[in-house]
Amino acid sequence: MTTVPETHPRYRSLIKRERIIEFWKKGIVADAGLIAHGRGEAFDYIIGEATMPFAEDAERAAVAYLLTAHRPVISVNGNVTALAAREVVELARLTGAAIEVNLFYRTQERAEKIAGVFRSLGMEILGVHPDAEIPGLDHARAMCSRDGIYSADVVLVPLEDGDRAQALVAMGKTVLTVDLNPLSRTARVAHVTVVDELTRAMANMVRMARERDFDPDGVIASYRNDETLARCLLHIKKRMEELGVSCLPRHRPPEPRA
Repeated sequence: MTTVPETHPRYRSLIKRERIIEFWKKGIVADAGLIAHGRGEAFDYIIGEATMPFAEDAERAAVAYLLTAHRPVISVNGNVTALAAREVVELARLTGAAIEVNLFYRTQERAEKIAGVFRSLGMEILGVHPDAEIPGLDHARAMCSRDGIYSADVVLVPLEDGDRAQALVAMGKTVLTVDLNPLSRTARVAHVTVVDELTRAMANMVRMARERDFDPDGVIASYRNDETLARCLLHIKKRMEELGVSCLPRHRPPEPRA
């Protein structure tokens, strides 16, 4: 991995980028995962590279759903494994959730390697040898575990494919997601959309699950995902306007002489 000096102004972002590349070289992150990560970075620039109040509210709602679920499952792919495997394990332990690998670009080798990462953290995961299918999907993305996603009532699907999120909603499941793109299909069909960078979101959710200083049922009753997305888009609009104004010259240049 390339050494990034801690004095670099974009140190944390570059470290995450290097980690994605490292796990791509290991065969855990798919080629398309590199593109997806870059797209997320672009949205994070626009949002402000910080957890905004609307994201924090969504993170709390997501934790509330996990804590009150009967069979919660956290779905992981290559990018999630590269960036937040430890946090996923901690959140699963705090909420009693199972972890399941589900891949858009699935190979058995990738599934095994991802399982190996979680096994090294003391957690066995489902989905390596799927025995059920999500209705309405074709190809490998339909494959799942009967004891995991197929039977879950609440599924956290960070960095998710929109078609599968939609199919999970159609199955009657409560779908939670972490997605920096508030315009994506996943963001729009999920019951809770956390518009935040994955590592920030997972760290916040682990803290919330550990502290539990809120009433989960009350949080769920008051949460509205359409309001979260609206607040996010209005935040982006305001931020773009402010940045645009800041780019304008402070003083009008003198008129040219005739």
